[in-house]
Amino acid sequence: MKHLKKIIASIIVIAAIAPTFATQNVEEYLGSNFNSVWNQVSSDQYQLPKNKISFHSLYGFFKDKIKKNAKRTLSDRSDILPQFNKLAHPNGICLKGTWNIDQESIYSGYFKKGSKALIIARASTALSHTKRGKYRAFGFAGKIFAQDENDFDSKVKTANFFMVDDLGGTKAEHYTDVAMLNEPAVSKTTDVIIHVAYAIKLALTFGKADNNAGIRQLYEISELGNDKNVITPKWMNVQARVQNKIDEDDFRDELNVDNYQGELVFDISVANKEDEQGQKNWKRIGTINFNESIVSNSCDHRLHFHHPKWRTDLKHSL
Repeated sequence: MKHLKKIIASIIVIAAIAPTFATQNVEEYLGSNFNSVWNQVSSDQYQLPKNKISFHSLYGFFKDKIKKNAKRTLSDRSDILPQFNKLAHPNGICLKGTWNIDQESIYSGYFKKGSKALIIARASTALSHTKRGKYRAFGFAGKIFAQDENDFDSKVKTANFFMVDDLGGTKAEHYTDVAMLNEPAVSKTTDVIIHVAYAIKLALTFGKADNNAGIRQLYEISELGNDKNVITPKWMNVQARVQNKIDEDDFRDELNVDNYQGELVFDISVANKEDEQGQKNWKRIGTINFNESIVSNSCDHRLHFHHPKWRTDLKHSL
């Protein structure tokens, strides 16, 4: 069982962003316009779906879909794709807002104090459960646009990041109860055991395409800008800052921004060291402020988050 973390990490973190569509030649990524992406995401709102995962979804017409698409997820930086199915986080809600860094730190790019950008995020749960009382592994994928909301023409290259609270899932009552991290906790829950064949397939396949599936690096954010000395935190977490919990069974109803008087705020914290007990030197550096949310077909089936490939040349301190 020593490889359990890698197996679970692959099903939750990797499959969350691995699409199931025919592999094509990847074109050069020139960036996207924030308004164009959000207009697509918000163009086809639908009622809360009950999308489910299955081992059979990894195959079609005797072809191994995940093998082809694990490679594409690492190489294709497109922000919007043709219709596809997410293999492990099939149900989500998309949120629109701003990324705001208001505290000093040693980190570069859009981790620096004063950084402000537009952001589109997708909050989700792994596997098939969306309601309270079931094991839910909450996910949070973010796409940062370094442009002004009134710029309807320019295209910018986005910085993507991925967070999960617990790779095995918990029975937390609310999405807003937990912190999402780029190196999540691991619980050996019954849902993971039930879907172990699915998890193993994803782990073995993705392990050949990338390393260290249990942690998602943050260099796309620290390299966003023109800093010569790039310093990247090892860890980041985001957690909602709310006074009144919204008691909705389905997390997508809970995260409807209208429930929070038009603004749902998440705190951003980063760290670069941990002690022998695994305690990290967390420092709060800013917020993500969401002012709009949508459950839509494009949120679940067209919005794509590029997967930053593992690198060994990152600098984490001065």
